[in-house]
Amino acid sequence: MPRISLIHATPVAIDPVVETFKSDWPEAQVYSLLEDSLSADLQAAGTLDDAMVDRFQRLGQYAVDTGADAILFTCSAFGTAIEAVAATHSSIPVLKPNEAMFEEALSMGNRIGMIATFEPSIPSMAREFEDMAAARSATAVLDSVCVPDAMTALSQGDHALHNQLVAEAVDQLDDPDVLMLAQFSTAEARPDVEARYAKSVLTSPASAVRKLRGLLGG
Repeated sequence: MPRISLIHATPVAIDPVVETFKSDWPEAQVYSLLEDSLSADLQAAGTLDDAMVDRFQRLGQYAVDTGADAILFTCSAFGTAIEAVAATHSSIPVLKPNEAMFEEALSMGNRIGMIATFEPSIPSMAREFEDMAAARSATAVLDSVCVPDAMTALSQGDHALHNQLVAEAVDQLDDPDVLMLAQFSTAEARPDVEARYAKSVLTSPASAVRKLRGLLGG
């Protein structure tokens, strides 16, 4: 069975993706590596510097050393650093957290909505989305809204408030063709969001698991 290494920058990202693997690809062997100083250090630095990229390279190498057949990063604010890991370990799939979700969204419409809960992740994600759209000659437009209070609520253990705030953010978007929930941790809000939004709702964990299963023949 394929061995998947999950690398997290926050503990709230762990359960959503682990549970998605259990439900959507239970045969996969899934292991988690948490380095929860990454997000705080990025906020303090204000930019992805060489030192941060080097830290990601070491995390990627550790995963490879433990026998990973693929690496899935769940931290959506570190696109450039993850790209560096993917370039170093090109013999196995190394996925940024949102690339599979972006691919699916681009195949579903031109007006793409995204709800995020971690502000520093938005510039990296917007760049990744725009680069992917350009590579496909797509005319898609990304409309993002951030709900940092939802992340605060989740970090304090208030899942109901987190889900409510994420769902209420739907009203700030102009009826997109498809809606993406940006952070892995926002996946749990999907039922609440679907109660307010009648079109397709994509989550990072579900899209990533589908992509990895396809790549590794699961």
